[in-house]
This record gives sequence, structure tokens and C-alpha cells, in this order.
Amino acid sequence: MKKKETITIYDVAREANVSMATVSRVVNGNPNVKPVTRKKVLEVIRNLGYRPNAVARGLASKKTTTVGVVIPDISNAFYAEVARGIEDIATMYNYNIILSNSDLRQERELRLIETLMEKQVDGLLFLGGTITPAHKEIFSASSIPIVLVATEDLERKLPFVHIDQKEASKEAVMVLLAEGHKKVGYISNPNEDRVQGVPRLEGYKQALHETGMEYDDSMVRYGDNGYRSGYQAMQDLLKAEPEITAVACASDEMAVGALHALQDAGKKVPEAFSVIGFHNIPLASQVRPLLSTVSYPMYDVGAVSMRLLTKYMLHEEIEAEQVWLPFSLELRNSTNLKQWPE
Repeated sequence: MKKKETITIYDVAREANVSMATVSRVVNGNPNVKPVTRKKVLEVIRNLGYRPNAVARGLASKKTTTVGVVIPDISNAFYAEVARGIEDIATMYNYNIILSNSDLRQERELRLIETLMEKQVDGLLFLGGTITPAHKEIFSASSIPIVLVATEDLERKLPFVHIDQKEASKEAVMVLLAEGHKKVGYISNPNEDRVQGVPRLEGYKQALHETGMEYDDSMVRYGDNGYRSGYQAMQDLLKAEPEITAVACASDEMAVGALHALQDAGKKVPEAFSVIGFHNIPLASQVRPLLSTVSYPMYDVGAVSMRLLTKYMLHEEIEAEQVWLPFSLELRNSTNLKQWPE
């Protein structure tokens, strides 16, 4: 099959009997074109099937109206919902999204960031884990605005949108302590995760401290945020700590794994055992019993991050470079307490 010949701006100008500059003004919405001329050019564009070259337009204007998004795992319900918030606001401001999946590998993250910058994106949204010196080296050398999403720069030098994870984790554990549990376990994010793992574990410790209970490292297990690691961690806790009656988890997927491990062990939830998760992904309201959890504003974090980035790209006034969004507790049937006291 013969390849269809590409229609150029020159073809449109020749057919409409106008200059290429006039065609360019019509395509870019410049008001300095006579209505009759604009109508004629648009008719020719339709008839010829001309499509403006976005790359060429970007080179001319030094803008591509494209935003790069680096995401750890698009199959993860948490990141998928954050990405939806990003996409909706990008569409509202007429930006296109290049979504890149890093597969939770730092080396790939760094390579994707450099590739997106080479593609002349107007801005970058980074969803990931710890911001390492290697990340900061690339970011500092960049001439485009960068906003961190659902993560943070611990040195507070880069703009980000997130929640207070330590406080959120503390409140989740407080629910279990308010129920009267004396042996409360914790299934944490990976130990090396300074952005999510450390503050959420600190929240667990803080809740124990404020209620006069001692922190015991033997009551903590570390998972990878996934279902299987939650299941295995709960099995280990039951075996090592037979008196345990409650567990808080740093992700909903681990919490569901823990829930199923308890059910397989013959533990009734919430009659004999309470479980609370973190994020409030759709899975939390699809299991039985329904999972109590920290409700992380996933969509809002994505939407606010994209809006913050547009402010940088459009040189608008920035009220705050680090944005903390509110969280809430969604108490369902995996805990006995159904409403957190005011």
C-alpha cells in the first residue's frame, strides 16, 4: 500500500493563495487575520487533511504543551487514581501527558527523567520514592519546572504535594488503641523507604508513646506494599506474637493480605481482631469485611500537583511550594470503632 503523502503548511498556503505566515497565524489562533481569509484557510485545511506539526510548532514557540509524568507502577490502584487527577487538570489547561512507568526501579526512573527532558517537555511531575542525590543532580540541572507528587523532598527544596503521613499513620493506630487493644502490630513499608516507610512507622511509634505504651520492635514486620507480603507478615506476627489482637498496615494491599491470613488462621475480624489499612484504594471497599483505612486524597493530590505545575509553566503567582492536603479516616467493618471521636 502506497504511503499517503504528508500535507505541509506550504501546500495549504499555495492552495489558499496566502502566505505561510498567514496559515501559521490561523493555526495558532492569532486574531490578526481577516475573517474571510481565516475561513478560506480553515476550509483548505479541512479539505487537504492538514495536521500541524507539533514538534515544529514547539521548536518555534519553545513550548510543546506537553508534560512528562514519571510513575512507579501504573497497575497500582493508588498511582492510577493519582494519574487520573493529573490527566483531568492537564486536559483543562490544554496540556498533553507523556506517562512513563519506572517499574519501581531507580535506574529506570533516572533514565526516564532524562529522556522526557530531551523531548523538550514543558514541565515534569515525578511520582516515586526517595529523592536521592542522583535525582537532585538531574533536577537541579533542568531548566523546566518539576513538582513531586505523593512524595516529598526531605530537604524542602523542591515543590511537592502530599499529606502528613506521620500524623495519618498515628491516627490510624489510635483507632486500634481506642478499641482497647494492648498488643498492636504494624506492617510497614520497606525499611529503606524514607519518604513513606519511615514517617508511617514513626506515626505508629508516636501513637504508642502518647497512650503510654512501649514500642516493641518484635511487633513490626516489613512488606513491599503488596498483598503477598502483607499475608506473610501477618502469618509471622501470629506465630511470633500469639497475644496480638490488632494490626495497622502501611498500605491497603498489605492490609487485605493480613486480613486473609487472619481468616485462614480462624481469626474473626473484627470480633477477635482489628485491621486498618492506608490509602483507601477501591480494593478496601471490595473485600469482606470492608476495610477500615486512612483515606488518602489520591485524585486531589494528582490534580493539585498538575495545577501547581501549570502555575510554574505559566509564570503565575505561587502561594506555597510545598502543599499538604488533608486526609481522613474511613472506618468500616474491619474495626469495631466505626466513628473517630471529635
